[in-house]
Amino acid sequence: MPRLGVNVDHVATVRQARGTTEPDPVTAAALAELAGAGGITVHLREDRRHIQDRDLEVLRRTVQTRLNLEMAATEEMVGIALRVRPDCVTLVPEKRQELTTEGGLDVIGQAAALTATVERLRAAGIFVSLFVDPDLAQIGAAQKTGTDAIEIHTGLYCDAKTPQKQASELVKIEQAVRIGRQLELAVHAGHGLNYHNVRAVVALGGIEEFNIGHSIVSRAVLVGMERAVREMVTLIEGG
Repeated sequence: MPRLGVNVDHVATVRQARGTTEPDPVTAAALAELAGAGGITVHLREDRRHIQDRDLEVLRRTVQTRLNLEMAATEEMVGIALRVRPDCVTLVPEKRQELTTEGGLDVIGQAAALTATVERLRAAGIFVSLFVDPDLAQIGAAQKTGTDAIEIHTGLYCDAKTPQKQASELVKIEQAVRIGRQLELAVHAGHGLNYHNVRAVVALGGIEEFNIGHSIVSRAVLVGMERAVREMVTLIEGG
């Protein structure tokens, strides 16, 4: 059964807009777990635009399921991960000017550095995932780093403007899942998934974890976090 990892970054985005203490992403994470989430995801960015170091530290003490830290493969972030010890680290590309992560890692071009980072994290007992586009060459390069998993970037599928383009991108995701599993990698998926487009990706099978944030937090503003999470859990479990 695939699990849902709820990304609570945008709860922190609302908090940081006013520089106050609410809404608290730690509270949101607890509600998500009560509603059936299989994990909590946060992205600690270099510029600390939403999630703060305090959030990560408190979440490490309070998350009862699985804490997944998205981060760039920088010396600062590796040091934080080795100190906090999340259950999983997902290495992602990061640009200061982007609104959200724009694509997968260039694993081929950064193979040596990523391999060294993966080795350091895994030596500390941390499960490692690499965020990659549904590109078979990049997935092959990811496997050679020694990573435990890949997370397939679903953004192009989600942003497709026509049914034909969406179908084309879904085929790429299906191929990526198949190759990832053949290479004995755990396969995760995320970016842009919502209550409508997630169904077709779930139907592919083979994906162990869906990391979803913006659409859940957006729905939670209207119906509450627990209901928003329960509805998404139902969808990814095949309901």
